[in-house]
Amino acid sequence: MTRLPTSTDRKMGLVIDLDTCVGCHACVISCKGWNTENYGAPLSDQDAYGANPSGTFLNRVHSYEVQPAEGHAQLIHFPKSCLHCEDAPCVTVCPTGASYKRAEDGIVLVNESDCIGCGLCAWSCPYGARELDQAEGVMKKCTLCVDRIYNENLPEVDRVPSCVRTCPAGARHFGDLGDPDSDVSKLVAERDGMDLMPEMGTKPVNKYLPPRPKDKIEEQIDILAPLLAPVAEEPKGFLGWLDKTLEKL
Repeated sequence: MTRLPTSTDRKMGLVIDLDTCVGCHACVISCKGWNTENYGAPLSDQDAYGANPSGTFLNRVHSYEVQPAEGHAQLIHFPKSCLHCEDAPCVTVCPTGASYKRAEDGIVLVNESDCIGCGLCAWSCPYGARELDQAEGVMKKCTLCVDRIYNENLPEVDRVPSCVRTCPAGARHFGDLGDPDSDVSKLVAERDGMDLMPEMGTKPVNKYLPPRPKDKIEEQIDILAPLLAPVAEEPKGFLGWLDKTLEKL
């Protein structure tokens, strides 16, 4: 079994704004593309164009209709990937030590050469953030694009996870959540960022920013009303004569 570090120098992770996410799945596609071509074994697909397609994804977006206590229902898009938990059960349950948490930045990774595909880490993860790649027989998970964020051959603007770089709505943020003065930590403090399922005791590093309350319209407004209003109360001219003539018939 793998032991967790007693502490980490940094807590690198994501902050996801549920108020801003539009559910476009750009993060899903960019994650699939980058991780298929770079770190670890490719993310395979099975019967991609057939009747029962399936594949391995490290990031998924779920959409839920939520009914607030007041006001109209809202559609919330909820991206989900590995949360790089401080107390990660997927690490401690691994029988070969393939799953591990790095002391230097807190990122949880899988050494695929040691992974036997037993699936214990997937069973232990309360978030369903691990997937078995059917072609390679190894467990896959979000790496926070560890091969991007430290790659000095890339422009500095690109040294963030692929999903963050791609998000057109700016709903995804990356940084050191162990530093209270970092931009992501300030964002969490300002917007009351929250853990996913804190009752599980895993202490996820990634945070979610809740949706903001929506504006309320006290009165129902019919935007077509001005166009449907009568032009005149009494018809005049030829139309007035025709209206009176028809009334006599």
